[in-house]
Amino acid sequence: MTAFVSALGDKLAERWLALLAVPGLIYLVALGTATTLGQRHWHDPAPLRARLDGLAAAPGAHSPGVIAVAAVAVLAGAAATGAAAQALGGWVEQAWLIDVRGPLTRRLAARRLRRWQQADGRYRAALVAAGRARIGHADDAGALADEAERHFAARNRIGPTAPRHAFRTGDRIAAPEQRVWRAYHLDLAVAWPHLWLLAPDGTRAELDGARTALASAARLVAWGAGYAVLAVWWWPAALIGALTAATGVTRGRAAAASFADLVEALVDLHGRDLALALGVECEGGLTRTVGEAVTRALGKPD
Repeated sequence: MTAFVSALGDKLAERWLALLAVPGLIYLVALGTATTLGQRHWHDPAPLRARLDGLAAAPGAHSPGVIAVAAVAVLAGAAATGAAAQALGGWVEQAWLIDVRGPLTRRLAARRLRRWQQADGRYRAALVAAGRARIGHADDAGALADEAERHFAARNRIGPTAPRHAFRTGDRIAAPEQRVWRAYHLDLAVAWPHLWLLAPDGTRAELDGARTALASAARLVAWGAGYAVLAVWWWPAALIGALTAATGVTRGRAAAASFADLVEALVDLHGRDLALALGVECEGGLTRTVGEAVTRALGKPD
Protein backbone atom coordinates (compact mmCIF):
# COMPACT_ATOMS: atom_id res chain seq x y z
CA MET A 1 0.00 0.00 0.00
CA THR A 2 2.86 2.39 0.82
CA ALA A 3 4.48 1.66 -2.54
CA PHE A 4 1.16 2.31 -4.30
CA VAL A 5 0.66 5.65 -2.54
CA SER A 6 4.24 6.63 -3.32
CA ALA A 7 3.84 5.74 -7.01
CA LEU A 8 0.55 7.63 -7.15
CA GLY A 9 2.19 10.68 -5.59
CA ASP A 10 5.00 10.52 -8.12
CA LYS A 11 2.53 10.35 -11.00
CA LEU A 12 0.52 13.26 -9.62
CA ALA A 13 3.68 15.31 -9.21
CA GLU A 14 4.77 14.54 -12.77
CA ARG A 15 1.33 15.46 -14.09
CA TRP A 16 1.33 18.69 -12.06
CA LEU A 17 4.73 19.64 -13.43
CA ALA A 18 3.81 18.79 -17.02
CA LEU A 19 0.40 20.46 -17.11
CA LEU A 20 0.69 23.40 -14.74
CA ALA A 21 4.07 24.28 -13.26
CA VAL A 22 6.45 24.10 -16.22
CA PRO A 23 4.20 25.82 -18.82
CA GLY A 24 3.18 28.39 -16.21
CA LEU A 25 6.80 29.07 -15.31
CA ILE A 26 7.69 29.57 -18.97
CA TYR A 27 4.77 31.97 -19.30
CA LEU A 28 5.90 33.97 -16.27
CA VAL A 29 9.37 34.24 -17.80
CA ALA A 30 7.79 35.49 -21.03
CA LEU A 31 5.69 37.97 -19.04
CA GLY A 32 8.75 39.32 -17.25
CA THR A 33 10.62 39.59 -20.55
CA ALA A 34 7.74 41.40 -22.23
CA THR A 35 7.24 43.95 -19.46
CA THR A 36 10.99 44.56 -19.18
CA LEU A 37 11.82 45.03 -22.86
CA GLY A 38 8.64 46.74 -24.02
CA GLN A 39 7.92 47.75 -27.59
CA ARG A 40 10.86 50.15 -28.01
CA HIS A 41 13.55 47.68 -26.93
CA TRP A 42 11.87 44.50 -28.18
CA HIS A 43 15.14 43.11 -29.60
CA ASP A 44 17.61 44.62 -27.11
CA PRO A 45 18.58 42.28 -24.24
CA ALA A 46 20.36 45.06 -22.30
CA PRO A 47 17.29 46.04 -20.18
CA LEU A 48 16.73 42.41 -19.33
CA ARG A 49 20.34 41.94 -18.23
CA ALA A 50 20.15 45.11 -16.16
CA ARG A 51 17.03 43.92 -14.38
CA LEU A 52 18.55 40.53 -13.63
CA ASP A 53 21.70 42.17 -12.30
CA GLY A 54 19.57 44.41 -10.11
CA LEU A 55 17.71 41.45 -8.66
CA ALA A 56 20.96 39.60 -8.04
CA ALA A 57 22.44 42.62 -6.24
CA ALA A 58 19.41 43.14 -4.00
CA PRO A 59 19.99 42.44 -0.26
CA GLY A 60 17.34 39.76 -0.15
CA ALA A 61 19.04 37.80 -2.94
CA HIS A 62 21.54 36.42 -0.41
CA SER A 63 18.99 35.46 2.23
CA PRO A 64 17.92 31.78 2.19
CA GLY A 65 14.54 32.67 3.66
CA VAL A 66 13.81 35.29 1.03
CA ILE A 67 14.94 32.95 -1.73
CA ALA A 68 12.68 30.18 -0.39
CA VAL A 69 9.67 32.49 -0.17
CA ALA A 70 10.36 33.83 -3.67
CA ALA A 71 10.65 30.29 -5.04
CA VAL A 72 7.35 29.27 -3.45
CA ALA A 73 5.69 32.43 -4.79
CA VAL A 74 7.00 31.77 -8.30
CA LEU A 75 5.84 28.15 -8.22
CA ALA A 76 2.44 29.21 -6.89
CA GLY A 77 2.15 31.82 -9.64
CA ALA A 78 3.17 29.27 -12.25
CA ALA A 79 0.58 26.79 -10.95
CA ALA A 80 -2.13 29.45 -10.90
CA THR A 81 -1.26 30.47 -14.45
CA GLY A 82 -1.33 26.86 -15.58
CA ALA A 83 -4.68 26.30 -13.89
CA ALA A 84 -6.10 29.35 -15.67
CA ALA A 85 -4.82 28.05 -19.00
CA GLN A 86 -6.33 24.64 -18.26
CA ALA A 87 -9.72 26.20 -17.52
CA LEU A 88 -9.54 28.32 -20.67
CA GLY A 89 -8.59 25.18 -22.62
CA GLY A 90 -11.75 23.52 -21.36
CA TRP A 91 -13.79 26.42 -22.74
CA VAL A 92 -11.95 26.16 -26.07
CA GLU A 93 -12.77 22.46 -26.23
CA GLN A 94 -16.42 23.15 -25.49
CA ALA A 95 -16.45 25.78 -28.23
CA TRP A 96 -15.02 23.27 -30.71
CA LEU A 97 -17.73 20.74 -29.90
CA ILE A 98 -20.65 23.12 -29.33
CA ASP A 99 -23.92 22.47 -31.14
CA VAL A 100 -25.59 25.18 -33.20
CA ARG A 101 -27.38 27.35 -30.65
CA GLY A 102 -27.05 31.05 -31.40
CA PRO A 103 -26.79 33.32 -34.43
CA LEU A 104 -22.99 33.16 -34.52
CA THR A 105 -22.76 29.37 -34.48
CA ARG A 106 -25.64 29.13 -36.99
CA ARG A 107 -23.79 31.48 -39.33
CA LEU A 108 -20.55 29.56 -39.01
CA ALA A 109 -22.27 26.21 -39.53
CA ALA A 110 -24.20 27.52 -42.54
CA ARG A 111 -20.99 28.83 -44.08
CA ARG A 112 -19.25 25.48 -43.63
CA LEU A 113 -22.30 23.67 -45.04
CA ARG A 114 -22.28 25.84 -48.18
CA ARG A 115 -18.58 25.15 -48.70
CA TRP A 116 -19.14 21.42 -48.21
CA GLN A 117 -22.08 21.34 -50.63
CA GLN A 118 -20.07 23.18 -53.27
CA ALA A 119 -17.15 20.78 -52.81
CA ASP A 120 -19.53 17.81 -52.88
CA GLY A 121 -21.07 19.08 -56.12
CA ARG A 122 -17.65 19.38 -57.73
CA TYR A 123 -16.73 15.88 -56.54
CA ARG A 124 -19.93 14.31 -57.88
CA ALA A 125 -19.59 16.09 -61.22
CA ALA A 126 -15.98 14.91 -61.53
CA LEU A 127 -17.02 11.37 -60.53
CA VAL A 128 -19.71 11.27 -63.23
CA ALA A 129 -17.26 12.60 -65.82
CA ALA A 130 -14.68 10.00 -64.83
CA GLY A 131 -17.28 7.21 -65.00
CA ARG A 132 -18.42 8.24 -68.46
CA ALA A 133 -14.82 8.46 -69.67
CA ARG A 134 -14.08 5.00 -68.29
CA ILE A 135 -17.17 3.51 -69.95
CA GLY A 136 -16.27 5.17 -73.25
CA HIS A 137 -12.61 4.11 -72.91
CA ALA A 138 -11.51 7.71 -73.30
CA ASP A 139 -7.81 8.55 -73.17
CA ASP A 140 -8.27 10.97 -70.28
CA ALA A 141 -10.18 8.52 -68.07
CA GLY A 142 -7.26 8.17 -65.66
CA ALA A 143 -6.75 11.92 -65.39
CA LEU A 144 -10.46 12.44 -64.73
CA ALA A 145 -10.39 9.76 -62.02
CA ASP A 146 -7.45 11.50 -60.35
CA GLU A 147 -9.36 14.79 -60.47
CA ALA A 148 -12.37 13.14 -58.83
CA GLU A 149 -10.09 11.85 -56.06
CA ARG A 150 -8.71 15.36 -55.51
CA HIS A 151 -12.23 16.77 -55.23
CA PHE A 152 -13.12 13.97 -52.81
CA ALA A 153 -10.13 14.84 -50.62
CA ALA A 154 -11.03 18.55 -50.78
CA ARG A 155 -14.57 17.80 -49.63
CA ASN A 156 -13.35 15.61 -46.77
CA ARG A 157 -11.02 18.35 -45.58
CA ILE A 158 -14.16 20.35 -44.83
CA GLY A 159 -15.89 17.33 -43.29
CA PRO A 160 -16.53 13.63 -43.95
CA THR A 161 -20.26 14.34 -43.72
CA ALA A 162 -22.41 17.40 -44.24
CA PRO A 163 -21.39 19.89 -41.51
CA ARG A 164 -23.75 20.42 -38.59
CA HIS A 165 -21.41 22.20 -36.21
CA ALA A 166 -19.73 25.57 -36.23
CA PHE A 167 -16.24 24.05 -36.24
CA ARG A 168 -14.63 21.14 -38.04
CA THR A 169 -13.60 19.42 -34.82
CA GLY A 170 -17.19 19.17 -33.64
CA ASP A 171 -18.30 17.63 -36.92
CA ARG A 172 -15.44 15.15 -36.85
CA ILE A 173 -16.35 14.00 -33.34
CA ALA A 174 -20.05 13.72 -34.29
CA ALA A 175 -19.42 11.99 -37.63
CA PRO A 176 -19.20 8.41 -36.23
CA GLU A 177 -22.74 8.62 -34.88
CA GLN A 178 -24.09 9.52 -38.33
CA ARG A 179 -21.92 7.03 -40.20
CA VAL A 180 -22.68 4.16 -37.83
CA TRP A 181 -26.41 4.84 -38.12
CA ARG A 182 -26.26 4.87 -41.92
CA ALA A 183 -24.17 1.69 -42.04
CA TYR A 184 -25.81 -0.39 -39.28
CA HIS A 185 -28.91 1.48 -38.05
CA LEU A 186 -27.28 1.41 -34.63
CA ASP A 187 -27.87 4.30 -32.24
CA LEU A 188 -24.29 4.94 -31.14
CA ALA A 189 -25.29 7.34 -28.37
CA VAL A 190 -27.32 4.58 -26.72
CA ALA A 191 -24.89 1.77 -27.47
CA TRP A 192 -21.68 3.57 -26.52
CA PRO A 193 -21.59 2.78 -22.74
CA HIS A 194 -22.16 -0.89 -23.48
CA LEU A 195 -19.50 -0.96 -26.20
CA TRP A 196 -17.10 0.71 -23.80
CA LEU A 197 -17.65 -2.00 -21.21
CA LEU A 198 -16.99 -4.69 -23.80
CA ALA A 199 -13.86 -3.02 -25.20
CA PRO A 200 -10.45 -4.50 -24.28
CA ASP A 201 -8.11 -2.50 -22.07
CA GLY A 202 -5.83 -1.70 -25.02
CA THR A 203 -8.71 -0.22 -27.00
CA ARG A 204 -9.81 1.88 -24.04
CA ALA A 205 -6.25 3.14 -23.63
CA GLU A 206 -6.12 4.20 -27.28
CA LEU A 207 -9.43 6.05 -26.97
CA ASP A 208 -8.33 7.71 -23.73
CA GLY A 209 -5.10 8.77 -25.42
CA ALA A 210 -6.94 10.37 -28.33
CA ARG A 211 -9.33 12.11 -25.94
CA THR A 212 -6.43 13.40 -23.84
CA ALA A 213 -4.70 14.65 -26.99
CA LEU A 214 -7.80 16.65 -27.88
CA ALA A 215 -7.86 18.28 -24.44
CA SER A 216 -4.12 19.02 -24.67
CA ALA A 217 -4.62 20.67 -28.06
CA ALA A 218 -7.36 22.88 -26.68
CA ARG A 219 -5.10 23.82 -23.78
CA LEU A 220 -2.36 24.72 -26.29
CA VAL A 221 -4.78 27.11 -28.00
CA ALA A 222 -5.44 28.67 -24.61
CA TRP A 223 -1.72 29.18 -24.07
CA GLY A 224 -1.56 30.80 -27.50
CA ALA A 225 -4.23 33.26 -26.45
CA GLY A 226 -2.29 33.99 -23.27
CA TYR A 227 0.89 34.74 -25.20
CA ALA A 228 -1.04 36.94 -27.62
CA VAL A 229 -2.07 39.12 -24.65
CA LEU A 230 1.61 39.82 -23.96
CA ALA A 231 1.79 41.59 -27.33
CA VAL A 232 0.40 44.64 -25.52
CA TRP A 233 3.89 45.08 -24.01
CA TRP A 234 6.07 43.13 -26.47
CA TRP A 235 4.90 42.61 -30.05
CA PRO A 236 6.91 39.39 -30.79
CA ALA A 237 4.62 37.66 -28.30
CA ALA A 238 1.86 37.93 -30.91
CA LEU A 239 3.88 35.72 -33.25
CA ILE A 240 4.49 33.21 -30.46
CA GLY A 241 0.79 33.21 -29.60
CA ALA A 242 -0.31 32.80 -33.21
CA LEU A 243 2.10 29.91 -33.81
CA THR A 244 1.09 28.21 -30.56
CA ALA A 245 -2.63 28.56 -31.28
CA ALA A 246 -2.23 27.34 -34.86
CA THR A 247 -0.33 24.30 -33.60
CA GLY A 248 -3.10 23.62 -31.10
CA VAL A 249 -5.79 23.81 -33.78
CA THR A 250 -3.85 21.43 -36.05
CA ARG A 251 -3.29 18.97 -33.23
CA GLY A 252 -6.92 19.25 -32.19
CA ARG A 253 -8.13 18.31 -35.65
CA ALA A 254 -5.74 15.37 -35.76
CA ALA A 255 -6.84 14.19 -32.30
CA ALA A 256 -10.53 14.50 -33.22
CA ALA A 257 -9.97 12.51 -36.40
CA SER A 258 -8.07 9.84 -34.48
CA PHE A 259 -10.76 9.60 -31.81
CA ALA A 260 -13.55 9.37 -34.41
CA ASP A 261 -11.73 6.65 -36.36
CA LEU A 262 -11.17 4.67 -33.17
CA VAL A 263 -14.86 4.94 -32.27
CA GLU A 264 -15.90 3.59 -35.66
CA ALA A 265 -13.30 0.84 -35.40
CA LEU A 266 -14.67 -0.15 -32.00
CA VAL A 267 -18.16 -0.49 -33.48
CA ASP A 268 -16.90 -2.48 -36.46
CA LEU A 269 -14.85 -4.86 -34.33
CA HIS A 270 -17.08 -5.28 -31.27
CA GLY A 271 -20.59 -4.51 -32.51
CA ARG A 272 -21.17 -8.23 -32.98
CA ASP A 273 -20.01 -8.88 -29.40
CA LEU A 274 -22.57 -6.37 -28.15
CA ALA A 275 -25.33 -8.03 -30.14
CA LEU A 276 -24.45 -11.47 -28.77
CA ALA A 277 -24.21 -10.10 -25.22
CA LEU A 278 -27.76 -8.77 -25.57
CA GLY A 279 -29.05 -12.05 -26.96
CA VAL A 280 -29.47 -10.77 -30.52
CA GLU A 281 -28.71 -13.37 -33.17
CA CYS A 282 -25.70 -12.34 -35.24
CA GLU A 283 -24.23 -15.13 -37.32
CA GLY A 284 -21.91 -12.94 -39.36
CA GLY A 285 -20.84 -9.33 -38.97
CA LEU A 286 -22.94 -6.42 -37.84
CA THR A 287 -25.77 -5.61 -40.28
CA ARG A 288 -28.61 -3.13 -40.38
CA THR A 289 -31.05 -5.75 -39.19
CA VAL A 290 -28.82 -6.62 -36.24
CA GLY A 291 -28.16 -2.94 -35.54
CA GLU A 292 -31.88 -2.19 -35.40
CA ALA A 293 -32.41 -5.12 -33.05
CA VAL A 294 -29.59 -3.93 -30.77
CA THR A 295 -30.99 -0.38 -30.73
CA ARG A 296 -34.41 -1.72 -29.77
CA ALA A 297 -32.91 -3.95 -27.09
CA LEU A 298 -31.04 -1.03 -25.55
CA GLY A 299 -34.01 1.32 -25.69
CA LYS A 300 -35.58 1.92 -22.30
CA PRO A 301 -39.29 2.78 -22.11
CA ASP A 302 -40.12 6.05 -20.38
